[in-house]
Amino acid sequence: MTTDWQFEVPTTGSKHLPPDARYVEALSSQGYGFEAAVADLVDNSIDAGAKDVVIHFLRDGDRLVSLLVVDDGKGMDEEELDVAMTVGGRRDYDAQALGMFGTGLKAASLSHAGAVTVVSKVRRTRAAAPAGRRWTMERAVIGYQCDIVAPAYAQQLIDRYYDCPIVWQGTIIRWDAVKDFPRTGGGGQTDRYLHRTINKLGLHLGLHLHRFLAREDFNITIAVEDVTTGVEYMNFGVQPLDPFAYPVSGHPDYARAFTANVPSIGPVTLTAHIWPPKSNNDEFKAVGSVIDRQGFYFYRHDRLVQAGGWNNFRQPEQHLALARVAVDLPDTAVASEVFRLTVKKDGVDTSPEFVTALESATDGAGRTFSAYVADADTTYREARKRTGTTRKSVIPAGKGFEASVREAIEDELPLIPGEEPIAIRWQKIDNSAFFEIDRETRTIVLNQHYRAAILGGRRGGLNDAPTLKSLMYLLLHGIFEKEYSGSREKDNLQLWQSVLVAAARAELNRGTDDD
Repeated sequence: MTTDWQFEVPTTGSKHLPPDARYVEALSSQGYGFEAAVADLVDNSIDAGAKDVVIHFLRDGDRLVSLLVVDDGKGMDEEELDVAMTVGGRRDYDAQALGMFGTGLKAASLSHAGAVTVVSKVRRTRAAAPAGRRWTMERAVIGYQCDIVAPAYAQQLIDRYYDCPIVWQGTIIRWDAVKDFPRTGGGGQTDRYLHRTINKLGLHLGLHLHRFLAREDFNITIAVEDVTTGVEYMNFGVQPLDPFAYPVSGHPDYARAFTANVPSIGPVTLTAHIWPPKSNNDEFKAVGSVIDRQGFYFYRHDRLVQAGGWNNFRQPEQHLALARVAVDLPDTAVASEVFRLTVKKDGVDTSPEFVTALESATDGAGRTFSAYVADADTTYREARKRTGTTRKSVIPAGKGFEASVREAIEDELPLIPGEEPIAIRWQKIDNSAFFEIDRETRTIVLNQHYRAAILGGRRGGLNDAPTLKSLMYLLLHGIFEKEYSGSREKDNLQLWQSVLVAAARAELNRGTDDD
């Protein structure tokens, strides 16, 4: 069938189609991670000119009840608060604002909480009344019904945080019915959750906001308080985690600035760094896995919006583990078409013209960006050579192994590219065996019968028994790297089974004797 192609679609008019109230459910299902959601709220605090931000976990005994983000920014009056709580509310962003889309507060909050309350006070007089609004998911989905917070409670909440950090002005965001909170706090669940979550949150904020935290006039504090007793369990300041804060460069020629000439927006500066090999600094190791932490670090208005990744310029690989490139995104409307920031501010989609520009990017002396990549590769390889040994490539560890174990394996051993990782799990099998090998699913199966004895009464989990699992990986990864097992491998498997079963049974007997 052949017809004349029309480059413009003809129309006969228009029709107003407002969003269904259930759009709020879609807004709250954008895959916000907990740390990214809280960081989005802190971005709003920074935009409001805050100098101090407090992230406050509130508990009632063993039960976590609320999470609050409190700042001493300029605050909002009734009209501004209505705009802030409107889905997609239109507002004029400052030229250096971190906000962009008008959805962050609502999407981040309702992704993790059944209700979000915002109370704010502007600086007029100390006696000026604060304003408050509250979204609940139930009322939002039946017609965008936003509750007005009782003035007396709004004032009470402001007073609660008087001088810490609110004095004349500020904003409080309160999350209730937080989905991630443990449903029951008994058995130390709440303490474990707080330890794990606050550690991850501190690292996330320290990394993505490290340029702000490095300033003398900006602080983020994470605290935990019991609302019944008033006891403060924890109170510490978030420290900046600068991904380029190495003590000495891994290569004498770096850091070095390259220029990529992108036709639609002009020159873009790429500041290329090479980390020293084998670094144990948190600034190097806490960013992510060997694969994740290499590549581009994009900043928008000093806020890190992507930590690692090559954006289709090349594939990540272990030999580029030391390569990191800082890019401050140009601040123009056209640039936003070349560098498209995700709503969650956790990544940047780059256009093909940026990738093409990288191929011809050079520094002032004519050295190419591709030569930098080669230098980073060589630095890594030379460091390996200086150890005096060449280690054989292995299949990586995967599900069931603690993240730090997986990272250590990736740091110490070259990985076979493109291979499905080896998983490990507990399962009921014959008690005459300590483990089984499932080649088809590439899984090491541990005998569930011996799990309690191995854990010594500790609570089990997906990534439990990291020492045992690490040893099992070191024993068995080679089995998966061969198509079949020869007589020597089969004899070794039988030997390991016998010794491990004897050791596990001894652990069981020891536990019985102790009882």
